[in-house]
Amino acid sequence: MWQTIKKEITLITRDTGGLVILFLMPLLLILIVTFVQDGTYRNFSKEKIAILLIDNDKDEISQKIKEHLDSSALFNIVSGKEGKPFTEEMARRLVLQGKYVMAIVVPEKLSSDTKLRVNQNVSRMVSLFSGMSAEETTDNKQTQAKNIRLYFDPTLQASFKETVKGAIRNMMAEVETHYIYHSLEEYMEAEDSIGIDQQSIVFEEISPKSTDEKIIPNSVQHNVPAWALFAIFFIVIPLSTNIIKEKTQGTGLRVFTSPQPYSLFLTGKIMVYIVVSLIQFVLMLLVGLYIFPLMGLPSLVVTGKITLLAVMAAASGLSAIALGVLLGTLAKTQEQAAPLGATITVILAAIGGVWIPVFAMPHTMQTIAKISPMNWGLQGFYDILLRDGSCSAIAPEIGLLLAFSAICFCISIYYEKFKKSV
Repeated sequence: MWQTIKKEITLITRDTGGLVILFLMPLLLILIVTFVQDGTYRNFSKEKIAILLIDNDKDEISQKIKEHLDSSALFNIVSGKEGKPFTEEMARRLVLQGKYVMAIVVPEKLSSDTKLRVNQNVSRMVSLFSGMSAEETTDNKQTQAKNIRLYFDPTLQASFKETVKGAIRNMMAEVETHYIYHSLEEYMEAEDSIGIDQQSIVFEEISPKSTDEKIIPNSVQHNVPAWALFAIFFIVIPLSTNIIKEKTQGTGLRVFTSPQPYSLFLTGKIMVYIVVSLIQFVLMLLVGLYIFPLMGLPSLVVTGKITLLAVMAAASGLSAIALGVLLGTLAKTQEQAAPLGATITVILAAIGGVWIPVFAMPHTMQTIAKISPMNWGLQGFYDILLRDGSCSAIAPEIGLLLAFSAICFCISIYYEKFKKSV
């Protein structure tokens, strides 16, 4: 076993290209990807989105719409250019050209017609309660419902559109409720306001974490563990090719022909590559802690979590090693192992949430993601970094990674035994 360890260290240190792939390429990837993605995270958290507001009403409701959108901290209202207000046709053209993501067109007489409709409805209700016919007390003239026209950039996602429409609907519901209460006050000839137009239900965002420390998710918290896993699983390529090299060349002939069990041979490889995995993970953590802040990116917070992170990294590394051993055992040539290992690694990363977070995937892909070892590792890192998870919290993910490793190792050992017996 010690000879195997020594041999693996020698092979790794001699292969300059392999060292670059194992250590430098993941660092370069995480720097580029995190820097690119950070803008997306900031767009949703800090930067306002410019939208057009065409106010044809110029009354209470249009003013409330403007105030509501301004207070949301998401939108920057634009009504014109150089002191000249935009028309609806100009707004439509600007949105279609991609200059603005959306335009809101408030129709004429929206406020007055809404008040009239509310008064008519309240009058009917009061009439019914008083035993009178609604036709005896209300104006038969009916006002048409007003349409607040929304122009969206065709490239926008449906979720964004529904969010905006939902916000406007809620705001309009509040306005109509306000009008209803005031109309009732007038019919009741109340001297003072009855004070029932205040919100009875409000929302308070509370973190479900056990500590008072509030951690806002950002690009660093996703990319450091995600691309660390990607780097760890890239062990599959050099490991599988080295195993095949030992088979096809004379370097490993004594190992395969010796009476020593194949499992002892694998133990030496596991010990070396576990250390390599931990080194990769430590380098990623150092980038998140010290390099990202220098680039203006958020810093990774790992205080009090190093031990759990190391355990999760070791379990992830073991599963990557097991996959590499399995490919190296089953494949016949290096030409088979290298592209197959790269393809499997990329697929596991794609479906596992490394490139795109799982929650942003379609429902079907969210289900498929659960079969990826990278997803198990990533969820374990999320439990530690974002959910203040303890050892018991990450136990299911570690269990899955260890079970995957055991299955791969068992298949490799028994397959090798079968080949020797044939």
